[in-house]
Amino acid sequence: MSKPGDVVSYIQMCVEEGVNLQRGMNFRLRRDRSLILMSLRQGAPYADRVEDGGRVLIYEGHDVSRTQGGPDPKTTDQPEFYPSGRPTQNGLFCEAVRRFKANESPAERVRVFEKIRAGIWVYNGLFSLTDVWREESGGRKVFKFKLELVEESVGFDVPESAAIEHDRIIPSAVKLEVWKRDKGRCIVCGGQTNLHFDHVIPYSQGGSSKEPKNIQILCAKHNLAKRDKII
Repeated sequence: MSKPGDVVSYIQMCVEEGVNLQRGMNFRLRRDRSLILMSLRQGAPYADRVEDGGRVLIYEGHDVSRTQGGPDPKTTDQPEFYPSGRPTQNGLFCEAVRRFKANESPAERVRVFEKIRAGIWVYNGLFSLTDVWREESGGRKVFKFKLELVEESVGFDVPESAAIEHDRIIPSAVKLEVWKRDKGRCIVCGGQTNLHFDHVIPYSQGGSSKEPKNIQILCAKHNLAKRDKII
């Protein structure tokens, strides 16, 4: 199971989740959690953003599917339901928020992967879905979903003692700069598999997630060997 900061391919994501991922919003791929694919890159199709030092993600809902002869999806309101009345992925996530706010169920747990370039994704961690609203964007209404970082991922394939760092999400621009600088390889052995974005000075020791010089690429072997040591 991926850990925050792990670099994965599309195929690796699909294998890990046990399903062929064909969309960005995936409600209840597994019984205990959902999954979203986000992008903060320039020109991304949806306006996702990160707030509060990585503790909060604001994820934009998805458009109606493009159909031959149909309207441009970017000119119509994002749908909560299909014409048949069945909920879209937007609708499923909205209903999860409503149940949470009504104290009918706990907040939906969502695994979040971020695309940094074609074929390259980074696992940003496990989040709780806590709010949803609609806002105007370019003359139409879009959904905005609020997700908050899970402090202790008990019961979700992470050790009970593993606290996730508050400001550990590395900005997309930093990830891209580091990926180019390190040529997509472990800086220790040159390996190109099982890679991880690592803090040179650990977050626990005051290291920044926002400075490229404090971020490096390590393979799983050398990331494990480093732990909280500075190399």
